[in-house]
Amino acid sequence: MLNAITISQIFVLDQDQALDFYVGKLGLEVHTDADLGFMRWLTINVPGQPDREILLEKPGPPRMDEATAEQVRDLLTKGAMGGSLFFASDDCRKTYETLLAQGVEFTDEPTERPYGIDCGLRDPFGNSIRFSQPLS
Repeated sequence: MLNAITISQIFVLDQDQALDFYVGKLGLEVHTDADLGFMRWLTINVPGQPDREILLEKPGPPRMDEATAEQVRDLLTKGAMGGSLFFASDDCRKTYETLLAQGVEFTDEPTERPYGIDCGLRDPFGNSIRFSQPLS
């Protein structure tokens, strides 16, 4: 039976811009960057957690035809089709301040919730990102 999630996927419009954001600003690391000929297989992970990757995929072949890819790009650009990523942080407010100083735009400031301190942002492509500091 299934026993682990190893790779999740989100769509991005520009993989180099995605690397700049996810690695350069959020501090994730490149796991795999391979030219497969028909696509660039680009995955990232949280440092120290190489068994859980995020595929930064451009809409297009081989997964979809060009007409469908154009529709996905249009919806992504409008913010209507972004994926979601959820991360944990040891100090939500400190992480928020660090990322804010790097120019990351937030949708929600750190807020105390029943499960911990939580905040949200979007990547340059409309994908929703949240991170929280769970209650001890």
